[in-house]
Amino acid sequence: MTVTDTDTFAADWAAWHEQHEARRADPHGFLAITGLHWLTGEPQRVPGAPGEWSTGPDGVVVRLGEGEELVVDGAPVHGEHSFGVLPERGGVSPVHGDAVVEVARRGGSDVVRPRHPSNPVLVGYPGTPAYPADPRWAVTGRYVAFDEPRPTTVGAVVEGLQHVYDAPGRIEFELDGQPLSLTAFNGPTPGSLFVLFTDRTSGVTTYAANRSVAVDAPAPDGTVTLDFNRATNLPCAYTEFATCPLAPAENHLPVAVEAGEKKPLG
Repeated sequence: MTVTDTDTFAADWAAWHEQHEARRADPHGFLAITGLHWLTGEPQRVPGAPGEWSTGPDGVVVRLGEGEELVVDGAPVHGEHSFGVLPERGGVSPVHGDAVVEVARRGGSDVVRPRHPSNPVLVGYPGTPAYPADPRWAVTGRYVAFDEPRPTTVGAVVEGLQHVYDAPGRIEFELDGQPLSLTAFNGPTPGSLFVLFTDRTSGVTTYAANRSVAVDAPAPDGTVTLDFNRATNLPCAYTEFATCPLAPAENHLPVAVEAGEKKPLG
């Protein structure tokens, strides 16, 4: 790669990371979360949100008191409102003033997480440092599909919580001549993938729990690009109110991946 190509690579990475940081600092993003509240059958008040919240066989219910209001799908609601049974890793975000109240299902349990733009974690966010972009960490690999997607249980940053993902296959690649592989999970768009991994920088210069890399859909021959320059921290690196999954055991790389995002400042 020529000097010009390297400069273009670095400029492309810088533009991507700037956009990623902007999404991270969204007024209602995870930096705005002010609390994580696990719902039960007993109605409870949630700081930063109106009403009393509970869950049961028919899903999450909020009972709003006199003068309390939520806006759900653009329409104001009062009194009792049912959100129904939420899918795992799904959720809704009704509006409360300048905040939103995330209602979600994580690890088989229903949770409420208010998100306020004035949260000090968001207001004081200093940005996330990263290693300089280097083309050597943009690795060509090969996606190998499993015969059937493998339900893969992984731990979470919340003690006692587990997540189950369907792993459709693995990505095989080399770093410095060493053959390696990572179990891959389905990404947000059809055919796309993502990997959760740790490596020898984890807990030293990078966040200890894990990092994530998004991977575009494989080419017809299985070729993929695994760009560790775009390894990002999960929400749990910034807030105690996250329920992030941990990387599967086989996704610990026995090398130091000195690329991508580092530990958050502060």
